[in-house]
Amino acid sequence: MIAKVLLQRLWLLKLGWDEQVPRDIAQIWIRFVDNLINLQNIRIPRYVASDNPDRLELHIFTDSSLTAYGACAYVRTINTDNSVSVRLLCAKGKVAPTKPISIPRLELCGALVGARLYSKIINSLRSSFDRVVFWTDSTIVLGWLHMSPNLLKTFVQNRTVEIQELTSTASWRHVRGEHNPADLITRSRNLDDLWGTAMWWDGPQFLHDINIDFNSESYNTSNLPELKSVATVTLTVSQDAGVWFPFQRFSQFNRMKRTMAYLLRFVYNARNKPSERHTGAFDVSEINEAELSLARLSQYESYRDVYDCLSKKQSLKNMHASLTKLNLFLDESNLIRVGGRLENYSEFNFNKKHPILISGRHHFALLLFRYEHRRLLHAPPQALVFALRDSWWPVRARDLARKVVHECVTCRRMRGQTLTPIMGNLPRERLQPGYPFLYCGVDYAGPVLILNRKGRGAKSIKSYICLFVCFVTRAVHLELVSDLSSDAYLLSLKRFISRRGKPAEIFSDNGKNFVGLMNDFSKFLSSISGEIKDYALSQNIKFRMNPPYASHFGGLWEAGVKSCKYHLRRTVGNARLTFEELSTVLTQIEAVLNSRPLSPMSSDPHDLLPLSPAHFLVGRPLTSPVFADLHDIPDHRLTRYQRIEKIRQHFWTRWSREYVSELQSRSKWRFQTDDLKENTLVIIKEDNLPPLKWCLGRIIKTYPGKDGVSRVAEIKTATTTVRRAFSKICPLLEIEASSS
Repeated sequence: MIAKVLLQRLWLLKLGWDEQVPRDIAQIWIRFVDNLINLQNIRIPRYVASDNPDRLELHIFTDSSLTAYGACAYVRTINTDNSVSVRLLCAKGKVAPTKPISIPRLELCGALVGARLYSKIINSLRSSFDRVVFWTDSTIVLGWLHMSPNLLKTFVQNRTVEIQELTSTASWRHVRGEHNPADLITRSRNLDDLWGTAMWWDGPQFLHDINIDFNSESYNTSNLPELKSVATVTLTVSQDAGVWFPFQRFSQFNRMKRTMAYLLRFVYNARNKPSERHTGAFDVSEINEAELSLARLSQYESYRDVYDCLSKKQSLKNMHASLTKLNLFLDESNLIRVGGRLENYSEFNFNKKHPILISGRHHFALLLFRYEHRRLLHAPPQALVFALRDSWWPVRARDLARKVVHECVTCRRMRGQTLTPIMGNLPRERLQPGYPFLYCGVDYAGPVLILNRKGRGAKSIKSYICLFVCFVTRAVHLELVSDLSSDAYLLSLKRFISRRGKPAEIFSDNGKNFVGLMNDFSKFLSSISGEIKDYALSQNIKFRMNPPYASHFGGLWEAGVKSCKYHLRRTVGNARLTFEELSTVLTQIEAVLNSRPLSPMSSDPHDLLPLSPAHFLVGRPLTSPVFADLHDIPDHRLTRYQRIEKIRQHFWTRWSREYVSELQSRSKWRFQTDDLKENTLVIIKEDNLPPLKWCLGRIIKTYPGKDGVSRVAEIKTATTTVRRAFSKICPLLEIEASSS
């Protein structure tokens, strides 16, 4: 035991193999090694019984301390000449756990070691014992072993049950501490002390007496530790039957019915003989009786005066008109029912003819409506009222039905409506005159099927249309790309810049191909040569992306995609074209779109040409310098090249007068709706998922625009934080308010 305790202390110190141990541990180890020389003086006989045994007894002693616990077993032999011999058979010791534990629990662990040691001895020896006795100096352990285990706490209960199972044929007795040889195990005696200790080898002195009192002892089990707390339930039944059932404590109709069924069964079993009592699961009659009892109590709480008048057979003339027209009466179960006018209709049952009256403002009616709403697979208000009228007559039923359907989380998610903030002001990029495509947006359309080659054996492959739209002139540039990759987009952007010039800013949706390009665009700039390369390096193109899943933020390029598809469906149809043929068709569609008027036709009869995006695309080289204002200079003072520039500036004048004024009015989202506040419970709308799988979250931050109106919010869900536009957010304000 000294070595075991020493190993535990070394383990707790967490020393390395090459670190020096503390001085006190080194001294204990040196003393332990020096005592090993006494092993040569110890002789233990193999045979523990005598030559002429008359009776064999097994005595097991258990004990514990703060450092260790264990047990030792002795064989007591009574010879034919009435002489007694006691020999040590075996012993077992364990180190106390490092976690602090009480002495009674350690004593119980020592008793468990003794019980397991007894089981090992019985299964190993061929001989049998006439008597087996267990000894311990703990009266608390003896009290635990002589009481029902279900009254004890889990730690004590588990070990007590195991001890009782292993030692069911033996008896447990008390021994004083000075007569308990197991105390030597827990005190960690050295070999020089143990060699001369007779009580360890031959047992305590009282075992050598021929007569030992083995009569049963009594133990006090009333004030023992580790007992479970006994809960006392007091049921007070008042004469006022409407106050002793707590309706407000329940949120489910079935649970409330089962609670009432338990109460009714308790009352029935308390009034009847044991042979007539109800046990086991509830049957249908008990559940129905519980439901009627709950309805009776709710009526007594809601219509106390009506109940008293009907029980005394008085008139209801002074009652409310909504009740007097129902011809109310009390049935044999003291339930208020509706008389009505359907008495002679034989096809209806009694509940249909005379439904039970309940108040729509009572909590019982609320739980009943919620239960029926779920049972009818989330029926709408009118269907819910229709189904309940078969057995119940709720007052203000339609109001309660609408409230239940409105507060149902599942129904709320299915009909989730997003916010539509007022249409924002036009950004600066759409109102700043400049070269076409200086500020532009990009989007993808498709897929469209093309042929990989001409002739027989050609296969259809997918391709996509990359659309660039100018923010100022609404000019359109179409490129055919082979796939949805960053490389394909990079190549289309190279072609676009080579034809239309380098833009200052490019706006796009939050697509993966656009995000991937942001990392590759530095490589793209390094591949541009000459004067354009120097200009691109000094003024990098800015990429700006809309919030995820907010396609309406890019309405300009979405409208361009719609117009492109309009002409593409009518010209190509179901035909399969090659890459070159479809590129030609897209170029023609681009010409048609760029020839559309930007504003309504002028009322001036001399104005024959409307202003279109083509006016801003024709006659300008890609590297044309910036010109001064030429409006006030007469034509005869200008060169031919300056006259062309003056015509171009005239187009911009018409653009600012005719087209920009058309952008003043808001075509939709004219009024500001309720704003989303922080900590608001919302549902994130997903286009590819059904409403029941939309994620729940809370608003943690909103992003107001320049006009002070928020249109984007940051939402914290159960797993991550996302950013969505208001058009993808369904608030749950009403549900949150009702639940609070």
